[in-house]
Amino acid sequence: MSLLYEWLDNAAGARRGTVGGGQALIYRDTYLSWHGLRHRVDRRAGELQGFGIQAGDWVGLMLGSVPEFVVLALALSKLEAVVVPLDPVIGGRDLDMVSSAARLRALITRPNAMPPSATLASAPAGDKIPERPRPMLENRRRVSGTLLTCAIFERMPRKLMADVVPEVVLFTLDAGGDPKGVVRERRQLQGIAAAVASTLDIDARTRVSTATGLHTSQGFDLGLCLGLGQGAGLVLDDELVAARLAKMLAEQSVDVLAATPALFAAMARLPTARPCRSRRTRCISSGEPLAPAVARAFRVRFKVPLLSCYQAMETGPVAIDLEGRNPTTVGLPFTGVEIRVADLQGTPLPVGGRGPVWVRGAGVSATAVPAVRLRTRGSEIPIGRCRSDGWLRTGDLGSLDQGGRLTLGGREDDLVKVDGRRVALGEVEGCLETFAHVRSAEARVEHDESGGSRVIVRVQRDGHCTPKELIDHCAKHLAPHKVPARVEIAEGG
Repeated sequence: MSLLYEWLDNAAGARRGTVGGGQALIYRDTYLSWHGLRHRVDRRAGELQGFGIQAGDWVGLMLGSVPEFVVLALALSKLEAVVVPLDPVIGGRDLDMVSSAARLRALITRPNAMPPSATLASAPAGDKIPERPRPMLENRRRVSGTLLTCAIFERMPRKLMADVVPEVVLFTLDAGGDPKGVVRERRQLQGIAAAVASTLDIDARTRVSTATGLHTSQGFDLGLCLGLGQGAGLVLDDELVAARLAKMLAEQSVDVLAATPALFAAMARLPTARPCRSRRTRCISSGEPLAPAVARAFRVRFKVPLLSCYQAMETGPVAIDLEGRNPTTVGLPFTGVEIRVADLQGTPLPVGGRGPVWVRGAGVSATAVPAVRLRTRGSEIPIGRCRSDGWLRTGDLGSLDQGGRLTLGGREDDLVKVDGRRVALGEVEGCLETFAHVRSAEARVEHDESGGSRVIVRVQRDGHCTPKELIDHCAKHLAPHKVPARVEIAEGG
C-alpha cells in the first residue's frame, strides 16, 4: 500500500475499540468514522481493481472537494496507483496537455465534465504523436453508487528515473505557462505533513478544513495530507460561500481553516457573522498577498488573527506568520524548511536584499512531468528546478530581514495568482492575439483592498471588436479563472 492508505489504516487502528471510531470525514451534516472510511475505501479499491487499475497506473481525479474524492484517492493508494488530482474546471487545452504528460490509465469525473475540445478519447486509432502521445479510450464504467464515470485508457506507462516512486502528482503551471505535474513521493508527503503538524501543533483531536479544491497545494497539503498524516478530522465543503465558512468558525466546527484572502474578506463583510469561540483556531491565508485592511477587518469581526502563509506545489508549505500581526510578511519557515534569498545560481544575498527566493526541505520535489529542458546562461538554475544540494528556485521574489522573516514581492516570470490559482499572463495575451481583429495584447493582474485579484488586458485593435467579444473569445478557450475580468481598448486601437 502507498502512504495515504497507510495513514488511514494507522488512524483507524489507533481508534480500534473506541465508541464511534472518531470522525474522519465531515461533509455538511454527515460524517464518516475512521472505521467507516476504511471500509468504504476497501470496497472502492476492489471495484477499481475490477476496472483494470493496478499498481503504477496514473489515475486522474477531476472532482471537487467532496467525500468521494477522498475515498477514491485512498482506494487508489491502497492499489499503489498514482493519484493525479485535477481541477474540475480545467480547460480542454490544458486537459489535453495534462493527459499527454501524465499518460493517464483512467480519469474519474462527473458525467460530461470532460471539455469537448479535449483529445483524451477522441484521437483516432493508431494516431501516434511521439512528442505528445494520447491515450486511447478502452471503455467507460460507472462508479457504483455515484454519478461518476471512469474512463479507462490503454496503458502507456510513464517512465521516470529509476529511484523515483510517485504516489501523488499535482498539476500546476511551469514558468512557460504550460501544465506541469509535480511528482510527490512518500518522503515529500511525510515531510509536508510533519512540518505543518509540528508548526501548527496539530494532533488527532484537531479538525482541519480548506476552502480551495483538494487538487490545489492549499487544499491537498493543509487539508488531505495534514488530516490523514495526523489522524485529524477533515471538514469538506464543495460550496465555497463565506456564510458557510463563518458558521463553521462560530460553531467551532474547525480548528484550522485555510482559504484565500478574497474569501476571508467576504467573511469579514458578513453583517451577521459571530466571533470565533475558540482562541486556538488558526485561520491561514495563502494563494495571494494578504492586504492589511482584510487582516484588520477579519480580526475585528472574528476575534482571531489571519496568518499569512506562503506555499507552492513544488515545495509544499514554506513559511507562515504565526503571530498574525504583520500581513505584509509571510513570517518564518515551517519546521524543517530552509529559505534563502539568492542570485540565479543560488548564492545568498545580504540581509534585506531583494532577489529570487530559494527553498530547501523534505517537501521539496525535484521531479516533474513533462521533463522540460530550459536554456540557461552559465550556471544559472532554471525556475522550478533544484540544485544538486536540494535548493529549489521558486520563481518568487522576496527579501529576508534580520530575524529571518520573509517578505514576498512579485515573480521572476509572468506567472500570477488569481483566486489562489496560477495564471500565465502570456497565455491570456496569446489567446487574445489569435482573435482576428487584435494586433497585440498586454495582460496584468490587479489586486484590490478586499483581497481579490483579477486579470486585466489592454489590447491594440486591428479592426472592429468589442471588449465583450474578446472576453467571450477567452471564455471559449481558457479556464474560468484565466478569463480577463476587463478588456481595455488602447487609444487609437
